[in-house]
Amino acid sequence: MEERLQKLIAAAGISSRRHAEEMIAAGEVTVNGKLVTEPGTKADPERDHIKVRGRLINSLIQEREKIYILLNKPRGYLTSLADPEGRPLVAELVPHTLGRLHPVGRLDFNTEGLLLMTNDGDFTNFITSARNRVAKVYEVKVKGVPPEPAIERLRRGIKLEDGVRTAPAEVKKVEESETNSWFEVILHEGRNQQIRRMFDAIGHSVTKLRRVRIGFLYDERLAPKQWRRLMPAEVARFMRGTQKGKPPAKKKSSAKTPLQAKKRPSSKEMSRGAGNSGRRG
Repeated sequence: MEERLQKLIAAAGISSRRHAEEMIAAGEVTVNGKLVTEPGTKADPERDHIKVRGRLINSLIQEREKIYILLNKPRGYLTSLADPEGRPLVAELVPHTLGRLHPVGRLDFNTEGLLLMTNDGDFTNFITSARNRVAKVYEVKVKGVPPEPAIERLRRGIKLEDGVRTAPAEVKKVEESETNSWFEVILHEGRNQQIRRMFDAIGHSVTKLRRVRIGFLYDERLAPKQWRRLMPAEVARFMRGTQKGKPPAKKKSSAKTPLQAKKRPSSKEMSRGAGNSGRRG
């Protein structure tokens, strides 16, 4: 059956669909020996010989096991598969025996927290597409105490320095001191360094940023640099799209949010943590 090349490349575990489109446009893909540069081109892996950077990928499409990883990314790691500057990569935190796994979305270099990795392009597209409204929840520490009108601007959507306006976001103040504030921010989109740029736009820079939940997924048992496989039921729950990024139903008396479920570090502890720092967050 014919399918779009970017989907087939993602199915082979070579890259996400978006990156596959870039490889096609860059002239790195051939079908039956002919160069293809149009991302919308279709091919049939049962009939056509598909090569990426000279490597035949037909067998990868047929035989690949789909793998889904939840990683607790520490600060100081790049959410990428390669870096010309030689900085540490998240790919180095999972065993090479799992094969080539690409990050689902991104967390910037100085952001920590939960990051999904997979070789399933369809899964990546579902999680990262804004229309599916898979919530990403962050703990944010900022300098100073932003006034409520400024926070309301973030909730409504704010114009960033490049002229792009963000989608509405959920922003809740959790704690404040004389010099810092802590917020819980929930996004359904993932622009580059979005949360840092949002708070910069109101004059309060982010000093610490951690992603604590993706959709219904949060796992406080994962220490930084640790990872676990997703259970089949977790993958199926995402792909059914029934939750649309909403957290599990709460019981009025006992259920807790990720921020409530653990003891919040003191202002002093978080300031010390920020001092040791070096997404799309």
